[in-house]
Amino acid sequence: DMVVVKVTQWAKGNIKNPIGEVTRVLGAEGGNDMEMNSILVNNGFDLDFSNEVMQEVEELAYEISNEEVERRRDMREITTFTIDPVDAKDFDDALSVEIYKDGNIEVGVHIADVSHYVKPGTQLDKEAYERSTSVYLVDRVLPMLPERISNELCSLRPNEDKCTFSAVFTFDKSYKLIDKWFGKTVTHSDRRFAYEEAQEVLENGKGDMYEEIKLLDTIAKKLRKAKFKNGAIAFEADEVRFKLDENGKPIDLYVKTRKDAHLLIEDFMLLANKECAKFIAKKGKAKEIPFVYRIHDLPNEERVENLARFAKEMGVELLVDTPKQIAASYNMLAKEAKRNDAIKMLEPLAIRTMAKAEYSPDNIGHYGLAFEFYSHFTSPIRRYSDVLTHRILEKNLTAEFRVDKEVLAAKCKHISQQERKAMTAERESVKYKQVEYISQFIGKEFEGAINGMIDRGLFIELVDNKCEGMIGFDTLDEPFDIDDGRMKAVGKHSGLVLKMGQRLMVRIKDADLEQRRIELEFIELVEK
Repeated sequence: DMVVVKVTQWAKGNIKNPIGEVTRVLGAEGGNDMEMNSILVNNGFDLDFSNEVMQEVEELAYEISNEEVERRRDMREITTFTIDPVDAKDFDDALSVEIYKDGNIEVGVHIADVSHYVKPGTQLDKEAYERSTSVYLVDRVLPMLPERISNELCSLRPNEDKCTFSAVFTFDKSYKLIDKWFGKTVTHSDRRFAYEEAQEVLENGKGDMYEEIKLLDTIAKKLRKAKFKNGAIAFEADEVRFKLDENGKPIDLYVKTRKDAHLLIEDFMLLANKECAKFIAKKGKAKEIPFVYRIHDLPNEERVENLARFAKEMGVELLVDTPKQIAASYNMLAKEAKRNDAIKMLEPLAIRTMAKAEYSPDNIGHYGLAFEFYSHFTSPIRRYSDVLTHRILEKNLTAEFRVDKEVLAAKCKHISQQERKAMTAERESVKYKQVEYISQFIGKEFEGAINGMIDRGLFIELVDNKCEGMIGFDTLDEPFDIDDGRMKAVGKHSGLVLKMGQRLMVRIKDADLEQRRIELEFIELVEK
């Protein structure tokens, strides 16, 4: 069995090994459950909540008191609904629509009011901060908050009154934003849609709440157009999803498609995140109000230059002298990639030049979204950053309130680190499932594309199923030299050039679940 051990005594003197006690048995080595749990544990996430936390959660009242309703803006009579993944249980955002007699439109972005239940200084708050994020593996979610909060108390389930923190926007008849309001509300979701259901309503032009969803879609498209006109980058990385059998074994892989229903929700969440950050920044113009900004730095110059050189060899001219030129060039790539397979392979390379977004009280803007001010306000059930955002925003609605900036900076650093750990865990679970899936095809041939190079070999992404494996240079007929930008490798004897994005036929040689590694064998280049 694989177990989790808490070290109780470190090695001293002649004792070479630390001493510890088993705190949890993960299960028999090699089982799916054990592997997924070990990924979580090895990335520093506790599988269970402490007894103290669970006791605090049990004491939280389910009913909303009349006094609490009185303190809030009552929006229960306004048409409200959620749109989420079909298997979601924690609905942390809802939208409402109301059309006034003068033709103006009020759109409410209603967010689960986690800060109403999770109070500073409690064990629940400390635990949420330590975790900082929910972790989404292929076949499970490790929540930031216990399920009674995430799936019941805070989840904006249909036909239930809920405490919410809302950003309410007023648009005129031409869908121009003319007013905004932030505050605590009580709401009532009339309907829960899966993304597929909402998309069907849009495509068929009929169904539950068609008028409301269509109106929101129209406004969202205008917001999206303005965002890209302002210089936002339109890249969309492929997101691999799995179909699993009852034992968690992958039986198929597919790439998640994003349609108007997904983008509609995304655009209103972006609007709420942007506007709450702008509200605090403008309010603190005379004297800064420390806040949790979601920042995104400029791309890595050296990587951008390497990409531009490589693209030029392919006949694609990228202008990369200024940040605006880079954004425009990357948007041109994204557009061309939709109709040209040869250029499509440049898209993931461009994504790799980008900085990683993180949390900080020092605002530098969000380069990828082209927003001067941006925060995270819309997912407090699964992100602690949003809980902090809610607390600071609420205190600043009626007065000026400042937290200690150094303390906030330390919290932002911790939350960013936890986010990276969660992303690592998510990638490891995807990799494990890919290896498990491909193990049934040992000896079979697939078409792949080169999507990375290191000194030991070439990373290949299989075209049909997005699984990634490696061809070791030591398995080829000759040694290869890799150029400085790692965009191509040249055979020392034959002069054969292997470039990023190049298609080739490979054979599955081995699938090692323990190492989470797929070994491939080169067959031949694919001429396009």
